[in-house]
Amino acid sequence: MVASLDDAKRNAIAVKLANMKALQQLIIENEQLLLSQGLDSEIADRLRDFLKDDEKNLGIIETAIGQYGIQAEPKQSVQQMIETARQLFQGSELSLYEKVSQHELLKHQQTMSGLLVHKAAQKVGADVMLAIGPLNAVNFENRAHQEQLKGVLEILGVRELTGQDADQGIWARVQDAMAAFSGVVGSAVTQSSDKQDLNIQDVIRLDHNKVNTLFTELLQSDDPQKIQEYFGQIYKDLTAHSEAEEEVVYPRVRAFYGEGDTQELFDEQAEMKRMLEEIQAISPSSDQFKDKIRQLMDAVGDHIRQEESTMFAAIRNNLSSEQTEQWATEFKAAKTRIQQRLGVVSEANA
Repeated sequence: MVASLDDAKRNAIAVKLANMKALQQLIIENEQLLLSQGLDSEIADRLRDFLKDDEKNLGIIETAIGQYGIQAEPKQSVQQMIETARQLFQGSELSLYEKVSQHELLKHQQTMSGLLVHKAAQKVGADVMLAIGPLNAVNFENRAHQEQLKGVLEILGVRELTGQDADQGIWARVQDAMAAFSGVVGSAVTQSSDKQDLNIQDVIRLDHNKVNTLFTELLQSDDPQKIQEYFGQIYKDLTAHSEAEEEVVYPRVRAFYGEGDTQELFDEQAEMKRMLEEIQAISPSSDQFKDKIRQLMDAVGDHIRQEESTMFAAIRNNLSSEQTEQWATEFKAAKTRIQQRLGVVSEANA
């Protein structure tokens, strides 16, 4: 049986990430509904910007979940809350001001969830910090949206109470606050992918970085249980990554990367899978275990270098940015499906 790092802390983070994904989907639905409410052009333009950001951020959350490597379902209470909020937004019971007010609260909840995951990851492991790193951009944008929604609420609230437009100085003050906030926080938050979707090279490289971190953590540990757990996560991550590549990437690059080079990638991954099965049969307290891990790490390193140099160059030279982003979407979907299957197998063997 392959042990993994699916302990209570890591499972709790996985559920929190699932909650964030479900809430992000609700946020997108709400913004689409609000845009159908006959808003004035300035507010509508801002909501359209929010919607664009939030659709991109849903992809970032899905990427972080895939990198984290544990697929979970949202808490039942969160699912019930989301369904209640969905019904309220779709109905006529709430005024426009009240709907935007509830939307701002959802943004606050999403911001706090993202920050909580970040702080919890610091207590769990370097591989978790690496996996959830892309959420920093999501956290920043949700906080920025909150500041702008406060200005929208004041405009809508005054209009609802008096029938007149609010002093536009309110909006100016919000803009000043946003500028100050962006200056303080923007420099401290990595937003390398916040203006475009991740391409296939990005998502493959994220996987490579995570498995290298897991190798480092395993080799630094002297606790047989932890060593076995780290190996279990390496086993799952490498299996999901390699099967997704063999399904989505390798068959397609063969035409321009070359038959020989592509087959070499297939062969290297077959050897890595053989090594994983060999290590699985060895006790983690054995001296032989870490020797075999180092051999696997070397094999994975050689494979990574080939992919990130020559294969990535071939992809850049032969595909458009739209194509590489589509491949990334398909790769993440395949990996999620494989992770779910591995999770079921793990539970069945437990």
